Amino acid sequence: MTHDRVRVRNLTRGVDIVTRGQVANTFWTRLRGLIGRQALAPGEGLVIIPCKGVHMGFMRFPIDVIYVDKHNRVVDVDEHLRPWTIGRPRARSRYVIEVPAGTVTVTGTTVGDELAIIPEGSDGHSP
Repeated sequence: MTHDRVRVRNLTRGVDIVTRGQVANTFWTRLRGLIGRQALAPGEGLVIIPCKGVHMGFMRFPIDVIYVDKHNRVVDVDEHLRPWTIGRPRARSRYVIEVPAGTVTVTGTTVGDELAIIPEGSDGHSP
């Protein structure tokens, strides 16, 4: 399942947060995250499972981080997390979604929203 293609939909707001996403769910893919990337285009994102917090070491651009619990509810967000900073861990987070800076505002995503991770080519809800 490493780096599977996914879409992330905010069911509460009726909007896609990620239209071209990947999953990082091994030690190495989670550790690497977005390191080495020059940027994320609108619609791109990385779902890191499991994850309670992120580091921005060696990153080149700011991102928004959405922290999601085991019920696929947003428990917190970090907007415009800058390179070389460390996000505060969220104990209730099961996974995070890293998206281009500004995505949280554009999509209206907020604490309490219900999300769905949809595998590429599927109309289903989160696994």
